[in-house]
Amino acid sequence: LVSRGVHKNLELRPPKTPKPKQRNIMAEEATPDAQGINTNNQPAWHVMSREECYKELGLPEDIRKRGLTAEEAATRLEKYGENKLSEKEKETLLEKIWKQVANVLVGILVFVAVISAIRIFTDDPVTNAIQVAIIVSVIAINTTIGIIQEGSAEKAAEALKAMLSSDAIVVRDGKETKVAGNLIVPGDVVMLGLGDRVPADLRMIEVGNLACAEAALTGESVPIDKQVAEIESENPKQVPLGDRNNMCFSATLVAQGSGAGLIVASGDFTEIGTINALVSQVEEKKTAVLEQIDTVSKYLAIFIVITAIVTFCVAMFSLEDNFLDSLSIALVCAVAMIPEGLEAIVTVTYAWAVSNMAKQNAIIRALPAVETLGSVTTICSDKTGTLTQNIMSLTAFVTSNARYKVDVNAEDRTSNNFVRDDTYMAERADHTKMMRARDVIKGGPGASRHKRKTNKDDFNYTSNDSTTDNLDSKHEKDALKENDEGAGADDAKDDKPEATEGGDNYPVGPGGSPDLTFFRNALAGGVLCSKCTLGVNGTREGEIGNPTELSILRACYWAGIEVNPLKDASPVIAEVPFSSEYKFMATVHASDEQNDGPGMEDVDIVHVKGAPDRMIPLCDSQAKAGMIGEKEDIDRAYWTEQIAILSSHGLRVLALLRGTLPKGEIQEGEQLGPEFVNGREGPWLSIVGLCAIMDPPRPECVDAVSEARRAGVRVAMITGDHRDTALAIGAMLGLVDEEHSNAVTGPELDSMTDDELKVAVLKHNVFARASPQNKIRIVKALQAQGEVCGMTGDGVNDAPALKAADMGVAMGKEGTDVAREASQMILADDNFATIIVAVREGRVVWDNLRKVLMVNTPINNAQGLSVLFAIICGLDEPPLTAIQVLYCNLICAVTLGFVSAVEPAEDGIMDQPPRRVGKRLIGRYLFLRIALGTIVLVATTVGATFWAKDFFDDKDEDDRWDLMRAQASNTLTFGAAAITLSARFSYNSSIHPRLFQGNAFAWYSVAIVAVLQFAITYIPGVNTVIFEMGPMHGEQWLVVVLAMFIVFIIMEIEKGVRRSLMQSGADTDDREYGVFDDPPTPNPDVSLPKGASHLNLTELNK
Repeated sequence: LVSRGVHKNLELRPPKTPKPKQRNIMAEEATPDAQGINTNNQPAWHVMSREECYKELGLPEDIRKRGLTAEEAATRLEKYGENKLSEKEKETLLEKIWKQVANVLVGILVFVAVISAIRIFTDDPVTNAIQVAIIVSVIAINTTIGIIQEGSAEKAAEALKAMLSSDAIVVRDGKETKVAGNLIVPGDVVMLGLGDRVPADLRMIEVGNLACAEAALTGESVPIDKQVAEIESENPKQVPLGDRNNMCFSATLVAQGSGAGLIVASGDFTEIGTINALVSQVEEKKTAVLEQIDTVSKYLAIFIVITAIVTFCVAMFSLEDNFLDSLSIALVCAVAMIPEGLEAIVTVTYAWAVSNMAKQNAIIRALPAVETLGSVTTICSDKTGTLTQNIMSLTAFVTSNARYKVDVNAEDRTSNNFVRDDTYMAERADHTKMMRARDVIKGGPGASRHKRKTNKDDFNYTSNDSTTDNLDSKHEKDALKENDEGAGADDAKDDKPEATEGGDNYPVGPGGSPDLTFFRNALAGGVLCSKCTLGVNGTREGEIGNPTELSILRACYWAGIEVNPLKDASPVIAEVPFSSEYKFMATVHASDEQNDGPGMEDVDIVHVKGAPDRMIPLCDSQAKAGMIGEKEDIDRAYWTEQIAILSSHGLRVLALLRGTLPKGEIQEGEQLGPEFVNGREGPWLSIVGLCAIMDPPRPECVDAVSEARRAGVRVAMITGDHRDTALAIGAMLGLVDEEHSNAVTGPELDSMTDDELKVAVLKHNVFARASPQNKIRIVKALQAQGEVCGMTGDGVNDAPALKAADMGVAMGKEGTDVAREASQMILADDNFATIIVAVREGRVVWDNLRKVLMVNTPINNAQGLSVLFAIICGLDEPPLTAIQVLYCNLICAVTLGFVSAVEPAEDGIMDQPPRRVGKRLIGRYLFLRIALGTIVLVATTVGATFWAKDFFDDKDEDDRWDLMRAQASNTLTFGAAAITLSARFSYNSSIHPRLFQGNAFAWYSVAIVAVLQFAITYIPGVNTVIFEMGPMHGEQWLVVVLAMFIVFIIMEIEKGVRRSLMQSGADTDDREYGVFDDPPTPNPDVSLPKGASHLNLTELNK
């Protein structure tokens, strides 16, 4: 391709594990760039004619007929490589293990295990062997948990590969041949048919009513009609993928028709290939909690080492022990203070939240992502399938005098689902009130934003009003009489359409619903003039056909119309198939009294369904109030204005028309062309009504957006759909308001500077015609403004932004595997409202992690410091053995620590703003609480130990030490239980009945700890041999209970002081940044190569 001038100046980062057959000539002559691939200089295939494409690829003019030869295909395959996506280098098991154990605390544990292993051969082999086994088990368990919970980001690339076509029909050596999908090459001519998956990026050279479903890639709600002619654009690179109507993209599906396309990009150079490269190269980073846990661990490691050194020195010089004994005491102190169970309990905290969320349809793929949700400040949501139902639905039916609002969420089959509401979308959207109707219609969701080259003869209308250029609405005609400059906003408001003869209450008044016969007659054209198959019981299961047409069938079904009997009563005699060139379909049927009314026995009925602006010039009458048996002269201005109003709200509009022919004029099976409809001498049809169709919002999403706002979380919508459609949906969801009143499009974003983009992302809540690149730039711009950005989506086009966002959320039902594998959370019910549940759980996790630290850190500190201060205060030996402290660490962590991990949310958690990024997990007041808890536990433990020493002064030395160790162990453990019960509530007093409510695990854990303590204290052999403890006396238990009470009361007094300070305005929750906080420094660089269709494959920090 380089020799032919294709992919000029392309810069390609070589894959980490290049395949022998992946040699790419395009890359060989390119200059590598550390920033990734720059695709801006590739040919703009969509603005090139077929002949120019042939020349660019070095192909002959008759390539469509003869195709490539086998030799040419082999040569090109050698040059360009196979049509498959590059794989990312995978992490080995040893690398995963090393990542889990490469930290200071594990290093200390390993050092203790080595010393204990040495002492097996020199002193007390049983105790040291047990100690080594426990330490190794702790390390192994934590490492296993860490590996299991690691996210499998590389699966995203695998999911993309699975979307590629397994084989393709290409023209080779002059005949159509099936070829393996990975062996097709640029220059091949691919044949497409209904249901085919497009195998590579194609420039179409032939189309036969071809349309492709591209929602997963471009965000378009409905299949995109394809054409052959080039697209006119002053800036080809800014034409969105959804508007490149002469291109078919790899991994999309053919929804209708057939065609032939020329492969212009394959493998990594397709649109889906650029997404794959971005998904594969994004590097993940730890969330704030894990980073802070690492920071806490480092500080603890320093504190542990200092304490151990001090303990060693005290033992060496005060007790005059030998080096090995002094080292052993110091290691006991170190082991006591190492939070071996901290990582496990953090995992339990996440896992519990994940379990709760899964019950409510939010599935977490990476456990730490739960915490990220609690700090999200902006959620960027895809529209199609996320905020909307991803089901095209008939939302309104407009007749000559009324508009009927349709209940798109109906559960009962009744005509009451259609309710007359003349105020429903009765005025143009604000941004179109100063525009002429013709311009609104041209710019509607059914029109391309870029010009296409067409032949005037394609639209062979004999009427003078053959196109929208000659259509004016009623209020525009009146306004033009007063002002030659056109219609103003006031005219649009004041000059409402007049009701036809029969009165405004014909056939029913506002709030009423016509009977079933009315809708059977009025909507018969939408059912009969269609090749669609309705799904089972009106659902999507088993439905076949164009989503826009299916919306009419579905509405008829829920109105109570029996669709199949209606079709059977009026069989098709002949038809004009739909084509995107003339934008209508027509069918001829035998008349039926139920469908067409009485007195129609001598005629055949013609039903026409199509683009209303094309249909109005063909009409000479209109059905009065939608009643097909009553006709009146057509009011073209009225209908034009109605089309403009509906189009301005982003609705797709179809006109239903009827006509009659003498019975037998058209023979059954006769081939009809478009001239049958538009080639007559004058207007001859009668318009029945307009069908307004859209993908409606999920009803629960309106409440979810409102709740998100109350929680301080902003919701923005990013979609590949048109501006008008996006604004209409945004307004329904509450995203469009005075502060965010407009939408910005992808091409507009492309033309902005970085500074302009940063302003735009805060000014707008709705982003339309967005490409994958736009989505990433929006996310990065928000992050550059200090926002913690969540991104929801369901399509392939969402995957890169899902990876780049702080929190990626994919849809589980309608979403693609690519999006799911690129995300950190999946919504099993595709319900945006479920995200609010996740946000709540994220905030609960943050609170509970602080409680976990409040419980575990004092316990660990007290174990080590009790050893040190007991020796300083005069004990000859440590009051706790290494096995005792290891046991206490693990048992307290998985029981008492678990209590904090599963605490339910405290009241008002969703009335608080999101957690500020960069806030330390241990703030000033939490640090003081931890310090206070440590001091109280150390004081009670050491005090109780010295009491036992004096109380059992008459015992022999070994028995007395066994009882002293039992006293120290039980005092410390039950004191830890008191800390846990107090820490259940951050501010509220635990001296309250609430202590016995809300979390049954609290008392289960205390009971388990008590039973285990009794077991190791009294079971013979276990107590004396393993734990070096003696059975305690009754007086000792009284001291334990007293110490537990003292700890509990002191911690409650501290909470009372904090409550008092909070009422006086003190920042007792550490929300403000302090000296030791790490406020984020947003990355100001939001630049990516401009051009709506290509992604910069920069290695991003996630």
